[in-house]
Amino acid sequence: MSYNFSHQLLASQEFFERSTRVLEEIDSEFRPQAGMMTAAQQVAHVAQTLDWFIDGASRPEGFDLDFHAHALALEKVTSLAAAREMLKAAFGKTVAFFQAATPEVLKRPLPAGPVMGGQPVSDIVWAMVDHTAHHRGALTVYSRQLGKVPIMPYGE
Repeated sequence: MSYNFSHQLLASQEFFERSTRVLEEIDSEFRPQAGMMTAAQQVAHVAQTLDWFIDGASRPEGFDLDFHAHALALEKVTSLAAAREMLKAAFGKTVAFFQAATPEVLKRPLPAGPVMGGQPVSDIVWAMVDHTAHHRGALTVYSRQLGKVPIMPYGE
């Protein structure tokens, strides 16, 4: 029996969108404290990480561990609308990857290394869903600090 991972990813996308819907473009550069990611950077980071997981699972050399370069790329993100487009594209790429993945690809071990080395490719789904949930939770705190009430993620 095969499992359709795209359903889990699409649900994660919907939960993220509902939870962060109250944030507006004017909130793009809000950050609770200096040195923290802005609201736009949080969303862009989720997009970046989805892409990072798919790339890491697809490349023979595995995951790109140059986190400094990833952070520098996020510093350029100043628009929540642009970050949301990045996230939409990243979820699209991720869902397409899993829809096209054969059982052999899903069972293939991830490249050796500090990030899930040796685990089956299919295990990146739970990591992506968990990471996305972590950042949607952070963004609900940002929303509350802005005086906004986030929507319940699991249904309105």
